Amino acid sequence: METAVGTTATAGQQKPQGRTRPGHVRTAPWHWALALAGCGAVVGAALAASPATGTPVPVHGTPEALAASVAPDPAKAQLPIDCGPFPVATVLSVPARLADGRPGTVVAAHCAAENGTPPDAVFLLGYGPGDRPAVLATLLTERENLTVSRLAVRSDGAITGHAQGYSSEDVPRFRPDISLDLTWTPKGGGWERSQTTAPVGQA
Repeated sequence: METAVGTTATAGQQKPQGRTRPGHVRTAPWHWALALAGCGAVVGAALAASPATGTPVPVHGTPEALAASVAPDPAKAQLPIDCGPFPVATVLSVPARLADGRPGTVVAAHCAAENGTPPDAVFLLGYGPGDRPAVLATLLTERENLTVSRLAVRSDGAITGHAQGYSSEDVPRFRPDISLDLTWTPKGGGWERSQTTAPVGQA
């Protein structure tokens, strides 16, 4: 079992950026609400993450924990989530020096709707032109209708997380029936995702 080298972020630990609405209500805040219907049924399949938008660097070295002050700041990044009139809220953030030696931040974010708990997306941030935080890879999109409760960076360079979701629109929003342990592994300049089913209710 590999050791987590980044600060393991768990939903609820970051109060300034944490969720502020009750988890038993989930109201989609924008036009993507319709696109979410039926997505829960396909989250059990292993998917490849979106390729990195930056220039890939060969993986070498060992990831290590990194102070948030020297890692890309999620608040200064343009996260690709279409929230319409609502702002984007960062709910989890894990700074770490990646296997290629560069500083990075793994971020879970969602649309800050007026009520409910919108689905999360997960991104890997690095430094782009002008040393501004930029999205290097999209690891999970909000269209999968998952709520991410934990993120970490392992010593082997993989990113891990835990998420919960719904198998259909008929499942009560206060009782998710899908629970997944997620792993993103560096491969070919991008990230390959694998997942296993976890006990429902696991944080």
